[in-house]
Amino acid sequence: MSSQDKDLPATDRRLQQARTDGQVARSRDLSNFAVLGGGMLLLMALIPFALPRMLDGLRAQLTFDHTSLLKGDLLTTRLAAGAASGVTVYLPLGFAVLILAVGVTVAAGGWALSTKPLMPDITKLSPLAGFGRIFSKQQFFEVIKLSALTLVMAVVGWTYLSAHLMDFATLLLRPLDSGIPLLGHWLSVGVGFLLLVVGLVAAADVPLSAFLHKQRLRMSHEEVKQEHKEVEGNPQLKGRMRALQREASQRSSVSAVPKADLVVMNPTHYAVAIRYDDATMSAPRVIAKGADLIAMQIRDMAKKHDVPVLQSPMLARALYAHAEIDSEIPAVLYAAVAQVLAYVYQLKAALKGKGPMPLAQPVPDVPVELDPHHRRSAATPETENRS
Repeated sequence: MSSQDKDLPATDRRLQQARTDGQVARSRDLSNFAVLGGGMLLLMALIPFALPRMLDGLRAQLTFDHTSLLKGDLLTTRLAAGAASGVTVYLPLGFAVLILAVGVTVAAGGWALSTKPLMPDITKLSPLAGFGRIFSKQQFFEVIKLSALTLVMAVVGWTYLSAHLMDFATLLLRPLDSGIPLLGHWLSVGVGFLLLVVGLVAAADVPLSAFLHKQRLRMSHEEVKQEHKEVEGNPQLKGRMRALQREASQRSSVSAVPKADLVVMNPTHYAVAIRYDDATMSAPRVIAKGADLIAMQIRDMAKKHDVPVLQSPMLARALYAHAEIDSEIPAVLYAAVAQVLAYVYQLKAALKGKGPMPLAQPVPDVPVELDPHHRRSAATPETENRS
């Protein structure tokens, strides 16, 4: 299976992006049913109010006498009155049907306000893309659905008309006052049967539209991986950003070196400044650290402010690797740091004439597993064996 096969369901982020672009599951049959069915119901509800007004307007339009012939603007006046009477009926009906259609559409597919579908897209002018849309899975379902709907509605309509054909013929023999209500009843029932068919199709089309919408948004393995990188961030880029942030933090920590009790160095590559105050601290803290150029800056700052600098490569590497700036040193390094602090305190006391000089710089007892150089050298033979 190719990694480009879109056999994975759309992620929540993909669905949300599609909604932002105005792509949501819409059922055309549901909208049609809402417009036709809702319009019919609203029209039937308005008939008791609108029919008397329309009859009165029709009577007024068909009334003529000798005085009417003397008015030159009679035609214009009656046309304006008829149009105003029609607007008072059809305008509220149109607004009501529009609100109903929008409400049903939003209830079925949710609200998605976007101008992206209105933007020109040159790719839609491509004949190949057009053929792809024509022969897509969605269009296939649409053709099958519309063909079946047309066939069913034709059968229902013909069945109803053939069953009432003789009744319709008798309308010519009925008075107008009784024939019109009867015709309205027959039409309402017939249209009701057709709307029932449309309603059943809409009920099936709503889940089908949601299914096809999710099918269109299915993703390949590569797309899922790319989205994960966009959400979580590229690992290499994130590592680089963390390194830059760490370097900036170390660079700014150089200014804290004058407050340190001592600086532990690995001659040129690593430097860690340590401070301990038994009145305010429960353990020694690292107040500055750095590698290479920053290590040199820490050393120069320490010498400038008479902060002792001790060469202890293994301890410097362990502190640099396992201690963070403005944090306490790891507990496993308490003993090693205590050794160098005791040496520094004794050295400072001796320089002030308050005690003997220490015999020699101690070699701190640092667990070898905390030394990053030891871990790399131990891993090298394994790598060579694997290769």
